[in-house]
Amino acid sequence: MFLYLFVFLISMNFQLMEYKFPETYETLRKEEQLNKLRIISSALNLTKDSILLDLGCGTGLSNQVFNCKIIGLDLEYNLLKQAKFNKVLGFGEILPFKDKAFDAVISVTSLHNFNNIEQALKEIKRVGKTFAFSVLRKSIKYGYIIELISREFEINEIIEERNDTILICKSL
Repeated sequence: MFLYLFVFLISMNFQLMEYKFPETYETLRKEEQLNKLRIISSALNLTKDSILLDLGCGTGLSNQVFNCKIIGLDLEYNLLKQAKFNKVLGFGEILPFKDKAFDAVISVTSLHNFNNIEQALKEIKRVGKTFAFSVLRKSIKYGYIIELISREFEINEIIEERNDTILICKSL
């Protein structure tokens, strides 16, 4: 039991550390995240005049895929400072933006990290017009997140990516 707990704590510490150091995050996640972003980009069909909120933007990889105005929000300063677009340090549960300020809001493999997923989804719905969520299937919160998205949004398309389920949505 002690050995299991020790291994679990080491694993959790490593997972948390990957979000503290941009180089580690990009080494581990860059290609995987870019693939999801490409899928989302082709589904959303945004123009250069569109305004996109990347919620949980990390190091700002969406800038390599989307050709529009991007605003990123993340809680981890060390990742956020790498992003090459306008960015906000903050929580997804309290978005400092006006209603319907964004043509699209994306959240790529980040919802499971939020403290209050239901509140975050309500805020996302408030500030956006169209939406894309990439939900990590191996997350213990996967079913709960999919259920919440189904209640708050009209799901237009479901795409099964290697590790995630991608949902393209609009408001009900």
